[in-house]
Amino acid sequence: MAERSHQAGTVGKALDVLDMVASFGRPVRFTDLLEASDFPKATLYRLLQTLTQQGMVSYDADRQSYSLGVRLVRLAHQAWRASSLAPVARDRIDELSASVGETVHLAQLDHGQVLYVDKRNARVPLDMYSQAGKVGPVYCTGVGKAMLAFLNDNEQDRVIEMQSFHRFTPNTLATPTKLRAELGQIRSRGFAFDNEEHEPGIICVAVPILSQSGRVMGGLSITTDTERHSLSELEALVPQMKEAVSRIAEDAESWRFPDQLREHA
Repeated sequence: MAERSHQAGTVGKALDVLDMVASFGRPVRFTDLLEASDFPKATLYRLLQTLTQQGMVSYDADRQSYSLGVRLVRLAHQAWRASSLAPVARDRIDELSASVGETVHLAQLDHGQVLYVDKRNARVPLDMYSQAGKVGPVYCTGVGKAMLAFLNDNEQDRVIEMQSFHRFTPNTLATPTKLRAELGQIRSRGFAFDNEEHEPGIICVAVPILSQSGRVMGGLSITTDTERHSLSELEALVPQMKEAVSRIAEDAESWRFPDQLREHA
């Protein structure tokens, strides 16, 4: 972290501290942050003071702890509205979820990770890791692999280099070589599977959301467990999913670039 922060300057250092506060998932004391940080004590304290003054971090004097500030809530909401596919895709996801009765995820790539931006639970909800707002690994999730497979070569190489390749289950693709081999198959057939690669018993099928030019805008997945369905049964849902992502992509482009689309028409 220290090397990246030094290269990124003061703003990068402050963002690293913000990420660190968020990573605890609870109010955290200065001593805990100092233990987890590469920054000197004085530097960490100064950065926390600046973040607190700007409303990005909140300090509880009684408990002597730091937590994320309420200003982030406003910024996150604005980012969700302006940069996320979620507001545009809401109706399409509702329709797909009602039709298939299984869990539907909408995701985008975020610095080499999967960011879940929306979710619809199955009629009988599953207990699983993914929730809107959480991030997950690209290399062992169906929606991550679906997006990764359709990046251009340079982008794909960059994202693969960022992966940890931790083995979550016996089925995890834990090397770049194995991942690249599967990405070629995904690109050929147009969809990806998660075959219990991230969580035992959890399977999914996923498709990318592509712009008219073929740029990856996001991904959509349908998730279930091995007690309810098989991968072949999930594959039968791919035509419905491709119809949904086609409409999402069209809606997103008309929302983001209305003038250009009108001129093209």
